[in-house]
Amino acid sequence: MEETKETYVRSLEDVKNIIKYAKLDERNLTQVTQALYYPSESVVSDNLKLLELDEHMLQQIRSGQKLYFKGGLTEKVVLCTDEKTYDVKGAEISNSLLLVPELKFGAGTSTSPLKSPRNAANNSLERSLNDSTEDDLALDRSLEQKQILNTFHEYLECREIRPRFRKLGDLLLLTRYSGPENEEFIDRKFLFSFQQLQDTIQCSRKQFMEGLQKYRAIELQGHMRILESEYEYRIINLMVGLINENSWIIDEVEKEETMNALMGIAPQEIVEGLFEIYAIPTRGKEERYTYKEDLVARIVAQFILQPGLKFRVDEFLSSWQEALPDGMKCEEKYLRGLGIFDKEGSIAFIRSLNEENLPLNIHERMRLLFKTKSKWTLEEIEPYIEYFTTGVLSASTLMAKYARSLTEDGIRYYVAKH
Repeated sequence: MEETKETYVRSLEDVKNIIKYAKLDERNLTQVTQALYYPSESVVSDNLKLLELDEHMLQQIRSGQKLYFKGGLTEKVVLCTDEKTYDVKGAEISNSLLLVPELKFGAGTSTSPLKSPRNAANNSLERSLNDSTEDDLALDRSLEQKQILNTFHEYLECREIRPRFRKLGDLLLLTRYSGPENEEFIDRKFLFSFQQLQDTIQCSRKQFMEGLQKYRAIELQGHMRILESEYEYRIINLMVGLINENSWIIDEVEKEETMNALMGIAPQEIVEGLFEIYAIPTRGKEERYTYKEDLVARIVAQFILQPGLKFRVDEFLSSWQEALPDGMKCEEKYLRGLGIFDKEGSIAFIRSLNEENLPLNIHERMRLLFKTKSKWTLEEIEPYIEYFTTGVLSASTLMAKYARSLTEDGIRYYVAKH
């Protein structure tokens, strides 16, 4: 017959003896004593973890929203809210923390009716205790048994990070759409629905939507797709070309006419998807739209800036402007993370450098950046290192760690550290 180990339960007499042996004055103690007991072997609590919450996560929980963990077998786990993404790692606690359900604190351990209001609690309690005899206290003292549910030696520490979009781009690249005639060459097992991608990519729902917008993803026959760059440029070029063909004012683009004009040239889902990405309703003009200048300018610039080629800046800017519809302007800020300027002697050149194609390892990326260009200003290099920044780690801090600075003609540059 199996013997069961009985747990010793403290009595009020035990409590008085402990107070006496500890040389404490019972008149300075509140009237409720709580005896703590470690959990028995039958209590299952190893599935409990301590999680650090910042104000945003706390508000999400209070408003009834969910927090959810994401991560594949080879990925570091992240914690997501509907808006933000956090890196999660275990951190040790110097002192063990006990989890005790319904444990009372402070005034909750006093049965004195004189403890309220709050600002008079200590004085009233002290008065009531000092006016009592030890016998009265013995009669008034109560004992409550409390079970420890778990003992924690570490907690999960959360640090807000930028969303990890690169995996989204890598998955979408597997099935780039380049026209219905090439669909037979697409491996169907790499086609993903909106929900499948959202469950896989390590970011919040809001950030996931931003990621789809960043890669200009379109839903085609139930699957999220991105377009092959030359195919996308060809369709966009046809769409914006209708502005001049139809003598439209730049902010009076007609959606229905655009759809009809491209019928038979590209699937309707593709044209509608691109229209939603590249155009916005014109304020004050019903059923009229305006193309986003920055997006149109970027895809045109990307088409001109073929990898491996370089252009004189003045020639490039001229070609870029000529390729845009009337009413749109090319601006250098639209090249952010797409191309870099460099001087060879007295002549300024521009060449392609797409941030999306750079390594994800900070050391490899820095090596490649300084191999491409020997010295950078912070403004120039920032688009290429933003991926590694956080709320507390700025681009300038990264450069201070991975590069060295020098000043020429009053301008600070960064060069390779070694």
